[in-house]
Amino acid sequence: MVHISPTAGTLSHNLANEVWGGLASMLVALPSSIAFGVLVFSAISPEMVGQGALVGMIGAAALGLVAPFAGGTPALITAPCAPAAAILSGLAITLVSAGVELERIPGLLALTALLSALLQVLYGLLKGGQLIKYIPYPVVSGYLSGVGLIIALGQLPKLLGLPKDTGLLHGLRSPELWQWPGIIVGIVTITVMLLAQRVTRKVPAAILGLMGGIFCYLILGLFNPSLLTIEANPLVIGPIRSTASFLQTISDRFGSMLDIQMDDLRLVIYSAMALSVLLSIDTLKTCVVLGALTRSRHNSNRELFGQGVANLASFGAGGMPGAGTMGPTLVNVTSGGRRSQSGFIEGIFVILAILFLAPLIAWVPIGSLAGILLVVAFRMFDWQAFGLLKHAETRLDFVVIAAVVIVAETVGLISASATGIGLAILLFIRDQIRGSVLRRRATLKEISSKTHRLESERAILQENGDDAAVYELQGNLFFGTTDNLFMEIEPDLKTRKWLLLDMRRVQSMDYTAAHLFTQIHDQLKEHGGGLLFSGMPSSLPSRQDLYRYMLRVGLVSEDGGGIRIFEIRDDALEWMETHILEAAGWVKGTEEDALDLKQIELLREFDDRVLDELRQCVHERSVRADELVFRHGDKGDEIFLVRRGIVRILLPLKGGKRHHLATFGRGDFFGEMAFLDRGRRSADAEARTDCELYVLSRKEFNTHVYKDAVLGVRVFARIARAVSLHIRQTDTELRALEDR
Repeated sequence: MVHISPTAGTLSHNLANEVWGGLASMLVALPSSIAFGVLVFSAISPEMVGQGALVGMIGAAALGLVAPFAGGTPALITAPCAPAAAILSGLAITLVSAGVELERIPGLLALTALLSALLQVLYGLLKGGQLIKYIPYPVVSGYLSGVGLIIALGQLPKLLGLPKDTGLLHGLRSPELWQWPGIIVGIVTITVMLLAQRVTRKVPAAILGLMGGIFCYLILGLFNPSLLTIEANPLVIGPIRSTASFLQTISDRFGSMLDIQMDDLRLVIYSAMALSVLLSIDTLKTCVVLGALTRSRHNSNRELFGQGVANLASFGAGGMPGAGTMGPTLVNVTSGGRRSQSGFIEGIFVILAILFLAPLIAWVPIGSLAGILLVVAFRMFDWQAFGLLKHAETRLDFVVIAAVVIVAETVGLISASATGIGLAILLFIRDQIRGSVLRRRATLKEISSKTHRLESERAILQENGDDAAVYELQGNLFFGTTDNLFMEIEPDLKTRKWLLLDMRRVQSMDYTAAHLFTQIHDQLKEHGGGLLFSGMPSSLPSRQDLYRYMLRVGLVSEDGGGIRIFEIRDDALEWMETHILEAAGWVKGTEEDALDLKQIELLREFDDRVLDELRQCVHERSVRADELVFRHGDKGDEIFLVRRGIVRILLPLKGGKRHHLATFGRGDFFGEMAFLDRGRRSADAEARTDCELYVLSRKEFNTHVYKDAVLGVRVFARIARAVSLHIRQTDTELRALEDR
């Protein structure tokens, strides 16, 4: 690949690269465009082969001139493509079989292209680029493989030179119908294309194959002079004539739209929808590969809009629709093209070819075009899909690919697109069912709220913590996942009173899930408990507001009835802990009563003599609600004993935010780390309510310890035990939170 630095070289040097890229991509796009146009119009009538070649070339020119600036993806080459040829040729065959007048079919094909272009513009305006890229690859693979197979089956009769009404199977069994000059030309074209890349990469394989086919045809003409006549020769494209001027063609195109009737729309609407989706997928797939090669990004929505505008221009000019195509784009990049100008230059070269090479194009053998399309079809088919049969977990993906291909061949591309959409839904449900929506489960024996409980309270929670369980959910709660979720929760419904569902990672929810939650809540109420929600997301990628949805389906109510919802999980954990403690006979103390020193849990086992000595070391401090006891980074050596009120420990974060670490209430203590190591404070301590505190300074404490060493040993032993209990509790919670 030729690498061009953004700052290297002169303007003329960079322009030269774009010119070479445009020329090389034209040499790939033009033969394919001619072949695709011939494929479509030969399905109407063999006499329309020349018109088909002209339509293909005009499409390549119009798309090349408009798409680079309307779409904006640098170096992308837009030209008529195989999906467009397959859809339009299939529609043409259907219309011929339905008895539609032959002179009306080109207009109906143009209407299909117009509707498809308008749909692409709509996809871009509605920002559907992201959605189209999310179509499962097995569906895309099956569809493109089906298109390739249709093209191959359609080109085999042309390669053999069979009469128009001869079926392929009958023709294969009737060698007397074969046109051997066309077969030889086709085989030579295919052979040259397959061997070309082994010889040189500078000249596109399609050009070498086409030149080889033409040269072979001329040699055969030396032995059979009848081959060297152009009029009424079924083995070549023949004269390329336009029945009207360019301006007259545009006028006729738009004038024909005034005669559109509802019956015409019904004939082509499904083909137009399938065509718009396929062209969009083909373009975005090419953009992804192009971005990887050039280390750039594309705007999916703008590109879809631009492709729609370019296809509108092609329709107006009388050309064939197309997409961002892989072959010409890769040739453009490897030849030096890096900007949108290369695509525009490619369009100019196509126009020059139409103006000056049309007489030569008339001599292009049909067999050579058939050979080119057979190679294209072979490369479109996903042969690697058969490797999916080797593994049990990928066989369903193979079934999806095979189903789309079979429907495309036996029924049609429109039915295949519907099959693909249905299978895409099934694949989504399969993937959702494979992964559980249950992320993590724990009981109140394993996790706790950030409210530090006294030792007596922790003992109750350890004994009765199995009464409550916490489930962290993730993903989409819908009919495909709720059954598995219920099976995972069901054992707890028989033994627990309270279940808390943490909804922070939930993406969406449907009525089936809402009904399941109602059943769970009713079953828990029979045990004297209930279901709780926390972390309810209000803004999701799906734009679903879960709380509002729960209100609408009656799962919760604004007056507080129904299932209880907590904004954050810690509040729900604290609520369940309080109810378990109260059920065990624990009575919450009166917050207005300030505790005496001997009532603080840390000092509860000390006798009066030790307490009297400690009273000489401590002093009392009052703190109002929202006032800081200490600040992160402060120098201090005090431990604080809570006589009354609630204190929260908050960790400062960037942007002025703070993370809640812990909450301490009456009888508890905090600040022990600075008391032990006399280092700086690691967080803020803020009074949640009006507080009364005992403050024990390490400096003052040391003066008494020197006189009474036993006092120091006993106090430090109590602090060490309390810290050890906190660490063990943290260790238990970390084990419960570990992803297994």
